[in-house]
Amino acid sequence: MYLIKPVLLSAVIWLVVQSPLSRESTTLFAQDFPGRLKILSYNIHHGEGVDKKLDLERIAKLISESDADIVALQEVDVNTSRSQHVDQAKKLATMTKMNFVFGPNIKFGGGKYGNAILTRHKILKSKNFKLPNHNDGEQRGVLRATIEVKGWKQPILFLATHFDHRRDDVERVASAKFVNQKIEIGDGQYCFLAGDFNDVIGSPTLRLLEKKWVMSHPKELPTVPVDRPKRQIDFVFSAKGQSGQWVSTRVLDESIASDHRAVLTEYKLVK
Repeated sequence: MYLIKPVLLSAVIWLVVQSPLSRESTTLFAQDFPGRLKILSYNIHHGEGVDKKLDLERIAKLISESDADIVALQEVDVNTSRSQHVDQAKKLATMTKMNFVFGPNIKFGGGKYGNAILTRHKILKSKNFKLPNHNDGEQRGVLRATIEVKGWKQPILFLATHFDHRRDDVERVASAKFVNQKIEIGDGQYCFLAGDFNDVIGSPTLRLLEKKWVMSHPKELPTVPVDRPKRQIDFVFSAKGQSGQWVSTRVLDESIASDHRAVLTEYKLVK
C-alpha cells in the first residue's frame, strides 16, 4: 500500500502535465493573455454636457464603468480658456488611472484641441497625422498609438479620429482615402480605428473605409442626437484580414455628459 500510493500520485501528475489543456492554460495565465479587448469611442464635447455644465468627472465615470481597455476620445481641450485651462487628456487619464496620448489638430482659446487615446496598457509610441483640409474647414486629424498589450505577441495599432462635420462630404471622403492609403499595418498586426466620422452607414465615406476595415456591427446603432438618437456617426473598426472577430457592440445610455453617446465594443483576439 505504501509503495503503490506514490506511484499512482506520480502517474496522475504526469498525465496532468502532459495534457494539452494543462499546457495551454499554463501558457495563457503565465503570459496574462487578454483574450478580448474592450474598445470605447466617445466624443466628449470638451467635457461640456447638454446641461451646459463643464464636468470631466462624469466623463471619467463613464470611461471607468465601461471597463474599456482602449478609449478613443474626440473634441478634447488642452489648456483652453473655455475649459478653464485644464489639460483634459491628462486629467481624464489621471482620473481613470490610464495611460494617454494627445493629438492636437488646432490651436484654440490659448490652448489646443484634438483627439486623445487612453489605455490600460503601455503606449510605446504615437504619431498625429493631419487629415486633408478642404475649403478652409477646421483642421482634423488621426492619432495613431502603438500599444503593448501585456501577454500579446505583437504591439497593437490603435487609431483615433474625428472627420469633418459639414454637409458636403468632400473632406470626409478625402479623409477616408487618407486613412486607407497612409496608415501602414505590420504583417499579422492587429489594428483598430475608432472615432466620430460624421457620416452614416452606406455613405461614400463609410463605404470607402469598409474596403480596408470591418465595422464592429452590421446594423445602425444611433449615437446622435444624444437625447433621442436617430443616426449613428460614431464607429469602431478592425483592419480587414485579422484573425480575430467582433463579439459585441452597444451604445451606452449616458445622455447628459456630452452631445454624443459613447460606443462600447468588444473584440476577441485569436492567437
